[in-house]
Amino acid sequence: MHRRPLGRGRTLAAVSAIVLLVGCLLPWWTVGGGSDLPTHTTTNGFASSGILVFIVALATLALLTLPYAAGDRPVGFDRWPVYLVFVVVGWVGLGYVVVDLLVRGVLAASLHAPSEVFTRGPGLWIAGIGLAMLSRAVYDMRQDPAIR
Repeated sequence: MHRRPLGRGRTLAAVSAIVLLVGCLLPWWTVGGGSDLPTHTTTNGFASSGILVFIVALATLALLTLPYAAGDRPVGFDRWPVYLVFVVVGWVGLGYVVVDLLVRGVLAASLHAPSEVFTRGPGLWIAGIGLAMLSRAVYDMRQDPAIR
């Protein structure tokens, strides 16, 4: 049976996909609330174009398992340009969410202290870290020798 070694890039891609999934489940932005007030609105990675980040995480995991599901033949689809497309789609989805929050004024209206940028949206930051990890994984895969 053909078993392609996972390598550093693909291992990092698997870890980044898990980080992206965790980031999509956590709140991406919270509006309202305070010391004694309840929150009014909470969004996560499934709202708006944030769903693209979730789809990228699932597609990365599916592509990582594809060579093991294919059996004896090497899979030509498991190459670094495909992962690069995933990274670009993920960054576009995340960027659109941030621009949407800026345009609607949600960020400025709900911040009372500079530290709230981090505490109001932990999922957004974790998704950004996951996409940065996936970007690094694509760079590492680019350095791998080609399989014939």
